[in-house]
Amino acid sequence: MGLFTKPKSEEDKLIEGCTAGKREMQRLLYDLYSKKMMAVCLRYAPTTFEAEDIMQDAFVKIFSNLQNFKKDCPLEFWIRKIMVNTALKHLRSKQLLTVSHETDEVANITSDACSLSSYNLDELMSMIQSLAPRYRMVFNLYAIEGYNHKEIGEMLGISEGTSKSQYSRARAILQNMLTRQEQNYNEHVISS
Repeated sequence: MGLFTKPKSEEDKLIEGCTAGKREMQRLLYDLYSKKMMAVCLRYAPTTFEAEDIMQDAFVKIFSNLQNFKKDCPLEFWIRKIMVNTALKHLRSKQLLTVSHETDEVANITSDACSLSSYNLDELMSMIQSLAPRYRMVFNLYAIEGYNHKEIGEMLGISEGTSKSQYSRARAILQNMLTRQEQNYNEHVISS
């Protein structure tokens, strides 16, 4: 090692081992990211079985393309992006992702109308999963993955305005679900 050579990080060693075809390194990478990535896939897939298929397809792509990873972002971000793109491709191939082109009208929804702090993650994820696929995709891409509406429009082949409209509609539907659940809970508490 030269005087000014930077020592390899654990991530660099992991990537090198994977690209060299070392099974133990590939297993380590899979073990490090599979739980988080399964959660990503579950947000897009209609069933656990399909989420598992998506994740497996995505990991094949990851191992096949890891030598192309430019290290201009964290490895986890790069892996997540492949998971999302694989999920969208899978849904298109199954014709589960049919996005309607809506008007550019966006409903006004107050962000503080309902507090999410009283709901557990499983309840919220179940509600998101129950959205129609077109709303769920836009909601996941915007609210969870952090894409902007222009990027979402390009990914899904819709206008930026349609992305905004579908996100707004998804939020309205979720807000109604949360309100109904809260009302049911309050009625149950009062009648107890």
